[in-house]
Amino acid sequence: MNQQRPPFVDAHFHLWDHGVLRYPWLDDAANAAIAGDYRIADYRAELAAWNLVGAVHVDAGAHPDQGADETVWLNRVADADELPSGVVARVELDHPAVEPQLAWQAAHPRVKGIRHLINWHPSDATRRAYDRDLTRDPRWREGYALLGRYGLSYDFHGFPPQLAGLAEIAGAHPEVPVILNHLALPIPADGLEEWRAGLAAFAAMPHAAIKLSGAGFVGPRFDPAGFADIVAEVIDRFGTRRVMVATNFPTDRLAADLDRTLGAYETLLGEYSDDERRDLWGRNANRIYRLDLDL
Repeated sequence: MNQQRPPFVDAHFHLWDHGVLRYPWLDDAANAAIAGDYRIADYRAELAAWNLVGAVHVDAGAHPDQGADETVWLNRVADADELPSGVVARVELDHPAVEPQLAWQAAHPRVKGIRHLINWHPSDATRRAYDRDLTRDPRWREGYALLGRYGLSYDFHGFPPQLAGLAEIAGAHPEVPVILNHLALPIPADGLEEWRAGLAAFAAMPHAAIKLSGAGFVGPRFDPAGFADIVAEVIDRFGTRRVMVATNFPTDRLAADLDRTLGAYETLLGEYSDDERRDLWGRNANRIYRLDLDL
């Protein structure tokens, strides 16, 4: 552990164990490099040099029927290991039984928020989890509106064309903290106009935050020079109190190994003050996800 590094609360990581849950997306040959079991001991070993003091597990794409099973399993893991410190669980916000599912998840103190991965792209069918943009779906919006009743935040994983729809419902519900995953997935090859417009809309909402993660997928290869300006723009808009460094491991291993990934972020954030870096690397995640760690 490097004590010179700020205490790190990883705002976004995953575990998977094929003996416990089913992960259909990991059957894709393109994901072979990360498809093997990834347990808490594996994660801790990779983070050994990064002053890890806490971590937020975000739904790992288990079978849609296993959102509750994942929470039960993660609580067992945390009881034994103290990690994860918090959980962002899977609930489909357009599900007919969304309210009892939210109530069940919220009854588990480690569950801090919900992610319903709703990827949709207007012109690229390979980037669609659904055949329509759920941010504009009335039933989905009804589910989103329930999150505040149960003290839950919402983690958004989707593409820039969806940011305008999400901003409408997020703006109407300031009681629901909303967290944009992976820099809000800017894709320079698509153009950045919708991304920038969405970024501006969310930066204007005090209850919105964003994760510095997934940067390796901005371009066709891991190139810090290629995403440095995007990271700088995100921090310029949101400030150093609403950006959270996250590994997104093991998924981000598809772009680069962990030390190279976090090393790139460390270099890009080196210009900030010690106090600002403590916020970016740990205190923001602790506050936004309500982890109550002593930092």
